Amino acid sequence: MKYVARFGRFWYDFIVGDDWTVAVVVIIAMALTTFLAHHGRNPWFLLPAAVALTLTWSVWRVARQHARKRT
Repeated sequence: MKYVARFGRFWYDFIVGDDWTVAVVVIIAMALTTFLAHHGRNPWFLLPAAVALTLTWSVWRVARQHARKRT
């Protein structure tokens, strides 16, 4: 059972990492992309845009937090 717990912790840390909000947004974007693709749309741009915007937002948020700590 110890190995199963370690395996689960590894995947949680690998997917979620330090910022769970990035993982949630990417999962939602993947689900929305899949939904739209199955309903005849061409949502190729949705996932890359969501990842780029989420990454930018996450880095900006962390940089802002560090800037506050310095002052």
